[in-house]
Amino acid sequence: MQPLREKSNIWENLKTSKNLLAFSSGVDSSALFFMLVENDVKFDIAIVDYNLRASSKDEVNYAKELAETYDKKIFLKSVKLTTSNFEKKARDERYDFFTEIIKENGYDTLLTAHHLGDKLEWFFMRFVRGSGAVELNGFSLEEKYENFRIVRPLIYKTKDELLDFLNDKGHKYFIDESNFDEKYERNYFRKHICTGLLDRYKDGIKRSFEALETDKKLLLDDEYEKIKELYFFKRDKNEIRQIAKILKFFKIVLTKAQREECEKNKNCVISGKVAVGKNDIYVFIAPFIKDVTMTKEFKEECRLSKIPLHVRAYMYKNDINAKKLKKL
Repeated sequence: MQPLREKSNIWENLKTSKNLLAFSSGVDSSALFFMLVENDVKFDIAIVDYNLRASSKDEVNYAKELAETYDKKIFLKSVKLTTSNFEKKARDERYDFFTEIIKENGYDTLLTAHHLGDKLEWFFMRFVRGSGAVELNGFSLEEKYENFRIVRPLIYKTKDELLDFLNDKGHKYFIDESNFDEKYERNYFRKHICTGLLDRYKDGIKRSFEALETDKKLLLDDEYEKIKELYFFKRDKNEIRQIAKILKFFKIVLTKAQREECEKNKNCVISGKVAVGKNDIYVFIAPFIKDVTMTKEFKEECRLSKIPLHVRAYMYKNDINAKKLKKL
């Protein structure tokens, strides 16, 4: 399947892919569902019930009705999470579920219904934390994620445009009342900053994000190698941006402190689960594994090849030696 280089080619490009839609029965994913149907794009759906609201059962039933009516496969998961750091836990649960489905069923693409408002909220949430250009721009129209890609066809649509589409067509959707609860940081930014800006400056905001996306591509390329979950690439002045991008595959968005740690140190462990190591030429990133007994021969091979300390255990456990790293 060809990359989605032009917004006008989104629907045509998706016709050559095996697609899974992340669905919730809300405004955004319902709008995307019916836009995909209108554009003759084939897809199936996956929905997670977090069991937080009484209406969640109605939302799941609506997803089942749509799947039956439009001849879609549907994948369901029911979970109960603690309220502490709920948004992150929910996202992790969601993407673990999607990843499992995609691997087991051979999907190429995960479709999500992120829109312009989501992108603007992300911008301000990262802006107040002192993030750099790549992190501020946030998610893109299309991104790699493990062994599949994520595509966001609505990324330059506003919430009002999605509502207008659904109402004009008479399509049913649900409103998640938790989207109005300001205990969730995103909702604070939506209510007090982003909604007003989009109402007044929508076109300019779209153009700015399109320009930022072009700049992001200039800053970041995809020239890295990967063996299983070991990533490595040549060092250059933009290496922190490449590190930040790869860490997103591990569901980590660098904080300012973590960014500084990666810049200053040759070996570090981020969020207790991902090792970032450097030698004079390469950066290595891999899951961090403790308490692995390695052979003397393997340790010597790593020493001679200047493999950073914290990635060695992952390499050993997954039978990756320096000889397999053809670029070295």
